Amino acid sequence: MKLRLPGRKPAVPRGDSAPLPEPASRQDDAAPAVSTAPAPSDGRGPKMQRALRALATTSGQLLLILAAVTVLGYVLGKLWVILLPIVLGLLIATVLWPPTRFLRSHGTPPALAAAAVLLSFLAIFGGIIAAIAPQVADQVTELADQATAGLEDVQEWVQGPPLNLGEDQVGNAVDSVIDSIQGNAQNIAGYAVTGVSAVGNGLINLVLALLLCFFFLKDGPRWVPWLSAQTGPKAARHVAALSYKTWATLSEFIRQQALVGFVDALFIGVGLWILDVPLVLPLAILTFFGAFIPIIGAFVAGAFAVLIALVDQGFTTALIVLGIVLLVQQLEGNVLQPIIQGRGFNLHAAVVILAVTAGSSLAGIIGAFLGVPVAALIAVVYRYVRDELDGRSPEVADDGTRARVDGDDSGVGVTHEQVAPAAESPKS
Repeated sequence: MKLRLPGRKPAVPRGDSAPLPEPASRQDDAAPAVSTAPAPSDGRGPKMQRALRALATTSGQLLLILAAVTVLGYVLGKLWVILLPIVLGLLIATVLWPPTRFLRSHGTPPALAAAAVLLSFLAIFGGIIAAIAPQVADQVTELADQATAGLEDVQEWVQGPPLNLGEDQVGNAVDSVIDSIQGNAQNIAGYAVTGVSAVGNGLINLVLALLLCFFFLKDGPRWVPWLSAQTGPKAARHVAALSYKTWATLSEFIRQQALVGFVDALFIGVGLWILDVPLVLPLAILTFFGAFIPIIGAFVAGAFAVLIALVDQGFTTALIVLGIVLLVQQLEGNVLQPIIQGRGFNLHAAVVILAVTAGSSLAGIIGAFLGVPVAALIAVVYRYVRDELDGRSPEVADDGTRARVDGDDSGVGVTHEQVAPAAESPKS
């Protein structure tokens, strides 16, 4: 009789039965792994290599473009002293070209027509300044006195409920402000000197812009042939077409903003006049010129009007002026802008705000003024290149004509030829 030790299994004789099953871990290792992902094809590797090469090529091209844009921005920044009078002269010329063209078409010599229109413009502008200067000088003193009285009212208000600030606390706050101003007197003086220098540079740029404007008006029709002659035969027609399109865009921008500014100034000025708010004419003129900085300019001009109404008439009148400003701006944005934007450059409001913000951060008030026209010109060039790549013949104008550059060693001229209807492509 054999004894069985506890905890031990009986031995299985060899050959009597199947071997014992493998442990569970060894069974899992032997089982094949299964996934729902498709098996790789033979062409995946070569395609991945081609995609990486294309990505590397595109990345290199983008880096080169960014480097070129950076260098271009640096060069333009260094040449800004020269470019600013040119740009301002072009913008002024877009305003003065229609009367100049009228005089030239009636037999007036180009130089005489340009000089007459430019001098008339300066006389009108100087007359406006001369008309508002006495009014501003008379009422600014009164407004200053009213502002002082208003500050005294504010001081009395903060001393009463619910703030209940003591006279000593208010006096200490005022003294701290005065001490801060005195402590930064050197910096403030430096800012004042910088401001005076900026005003001087602005006057110099304005004089240069007016001189350049005279030459633009006098020799304007010669610029496009000259620019076209600097390129090859194939590019000449595109240079001429782009020149006409950019000029039309600048002119349209000035006309649109002048119309918007006139409507805003008229309605806001009438409202201020009815409410007997001082400085009606200067505020109306500020509103008109503020329209040339879209969205931001109208906001700043409206804030000035509300502030002066608050100082002169009180809180209730200021609220009424704020309502008038908001109503006029809603009228402009929902009624006037959709009407005039159909024949304009059609920039989205977000693009306008970004352009004004970028321009103001780069070049101050001048940059805010030039931000939208520059963005519009970039949009014109982009759309022209896009339509040319799509085969839509962007050089064909809306009237069905196309600029043609002809000339020889004696000179170059640009004429407009009619394009056959079959050759026209749909416009974007």
